[in-house]
Amino acid sequence: MRISGVAMVAALALTGVAGCSDGPDRTAAVPIAAASTPAPERLTLEVAAQAFRSFIANDDVARASGDERLALSWAADGHSQLTAAEYRKAAFVGDPVPRYDYGTPALYVPRLTTYPQWFVVSVPRTVRGEEKSERTAMLAFVRKSAGVRWRLSLATLLGEKTGEKAKEKADEKTDEKTGAPKVVLDGEGYATALATFDDSLVLRPNGVSAIQATLGEEGPDSVAARVMKSGPHTTGYYTRARRAEKKEKEAGVASDDVLLSTQSPIFALRTVGGGGLVLYAMTHETVTLLRNKERGRLGVPRGTEHLLNSIILTDEVHVTEMLQFAAAVPAKPGPKARSRPRAEVIAAAGDTVRAAVPQTP
Repeated sequence: MRISGVAMVAALALTGVAGCSDGPDRTAAVPIAAASTPAPERLTLEVAAQAFRSFIANDDVARASGDERLALSWAADGHSQLTAAEYRKAAFVGDPVPRYDYGTPALYVPRLTTYPQWFVVSVPRTVRGEEKSERTAMLAFVRKSAGVRWRLSLATLLGEKTGEKAKEKADEKTDEKTGAPKVVLDGEGYATALATFDDSLVLRPNGVSAIQATLGEEGPDSVAARVMKSGPHTTGYYTRARRAEKKEKEAGVASDDVLLSTQSPIFALRTVGGGGLVLYAMTHETVTLLRNKERGRLGVPRGTEHLLNSIILTDEVHVTEMLQFAAAVPAKPGPKARSRPRAEVIAAAGDTVRAAVPQTP
């Protein structure tokens, strides 16, 4: 697998004008009002709580009415793609968009006075009408500049470490309800944001996705296994790909897939014990080719029907999944440590957001 990262920059140009008089040849300066930028609003616990309440209220209105435009106005980054795909799928199959009920949230709000501003919410979430569907969702909200609304940038789901199972594995560093690492809060309830290049952890936050992708490509024997644990969202990609090879060969097809970094923000918070909770997004790109053309045409990949303009495929199809994760990353051990702790992917969510058939020249 190959890893790619792209950085984006923006510039704003300001221009002025001058005026002239009817008198002798001279130029008079015309006063121009100085451009003003709204003063950044300090991010507080109250601001974050209100932003979360506004989101769940408006998101539910959008879901109840099937209003994709409203839903997209409250989404950002990779979650915009997931939202658009979700509404398109509902329209394609004729089902309503799922609605959610939320429990009591835990807000992790850094002390930020400049933009972009962000905060994370950990909250029990249930799919309305589905029994035993409760999962703990981790939601990252972002406000990129003054004058714009808060939007949901990332939503991922913790693994099934809830209830009694979580309590059995909980310690002073983990939450007994969810099994997730405890976020450090100061005396006023604020969290500590970590820089994406923070090197106090066994993995820098901006390097977590690269290690995860390496494990998915190389499997448990990879050197990356020294710093990240195996699991369904790391070495699991490698295992599933190897299992699929035999079936693909028998079907006369071949596929190549790769996990890639994205331009979406990375959200990192300090946890008890000096570690970090890192939320980030990746894409999973898959290209499937028909090797034995005597077998006819490729079949439509499962779950992509609503994303294809045609169900008549040729000999190649490209599929993109948007994936959103959370990882628990321990602090670097001291020089006398007997073992090296490893990062672990603890939350995952995502879906297919794009499918395409290359056009024949």
